[in-house]
Amino acid sequence: MFENVIPGRVLGAVAATAALLAAPAAVPAAAGADPGAAPSAGCAAPPAAAGHTTQTYAGAGRSGFYLRDVPAAPGPYPLVVDLHGYLEPAEIQTRSSGVGEYGVQQGYATVTPQIDEPGPPRWNFQPGGADIDWLTGVIDDAQAALCVDTDRVYVTGLSMGAFTTSALACRLSDRIAAVAPVAGLQDFAWCDTARPVPVIAFHGTDDPIVAYGGGAGPNARLLPRTDGTGSANPQDLDRGPNGPAPQSIPDNAAAWAARNGCAAGPAVEQVAPDVVRYRYSCPADGAVEFWSITGGGHVWPGSKVPFPEPFVGRDTPSIAATPIIWEFFRAHPLPA
Repeated sequence: MFENVIPGRVLGAVAATAALLAAPAAVPAAAGADPGAAPSAGCAAPPAAAGHTTQTYAGAGRSGFYLRDVPAAPGPYPLVVDLHGYLEPAEIQTRSSGVGEYGVQQGYATVTPQIDEPGPPRWNFQPGGADIDWLTGVIDDAQAALCVDTDRVYVTGLSMGAFTTSALACRLSDRIAAVAPVAGLQDFAWCDTARPVPVIAFHGTDDPIVAYGGGAGPNARLLPRTDGTGSANPQDLDRGPNGPAPQSIPDNAAAWAARNGCAAGPAVEQVAPDVVRYRYSCPADGAVEFWSITGGGHVWPGSKVPFPEPFVGRDTPSIAATPIIWEFFRAHPLPA
């Protein structure tokens, strides 16, 4: 739900508006492209320049921007949406996760969005919320500008970004091939997917912000209010609409496994001294994996960006989440 920076480290965001682009019908694949790809409308446009840029976007009554990282590889290429956490600007998220930089190397495009609004950067991930509609429009906008394989659109995010990733898996299960919530996998009572959505999740057992055992951790009450007042007064996030659900993170993973038609009781593998992987026996198109970091905090595992350990807890030296996430995504396009 929240991210791993303390108040006062929040970066300013530059936002403007742009015309809302509808998603036209699919166009023929680019020359030399994977014949099994589903090319987006952007494949008919001149190729977008590779590298890191900022794109403005307005829609659903919201304006904002997204950081865009485009590989030099020809399309259609996969698209990964990387969602920031509470208080965390998109610029910090892209540096913290490294998803965009890794994508340039691996041949997928990344968008890291942020809404322009007063108060701390945040998401309204509730059903019917305009933020979810705005994020849907961001995906449309990226597919109209870039040569994207629409069968390989993925979402990941940290904390409140992980909450929102979970919500998008519910709302856009017909479009999003797989998701990777980090430090915030949620199971919503309202979730009703049109198809099984593959899930890989990461969470530290000592997370002081989003508690491994459910609800908000003790350090969550050091965060400013979500109403934009900047007040550091304690708040009861366990029962608020912006807070984590009371069930444990392992229970959330089990709920997603049940939703995807997996067998109960995951296989348990000690992949490192402080990392346990729980992998469910699932249909091919509905894989669920949960990576538990013993003693881990509210961080992106393997992040190159240091954050204050007394506030967010410790990182693990044993794994890096980003390449693990990408390998999972690669194995799970939308089913034919």
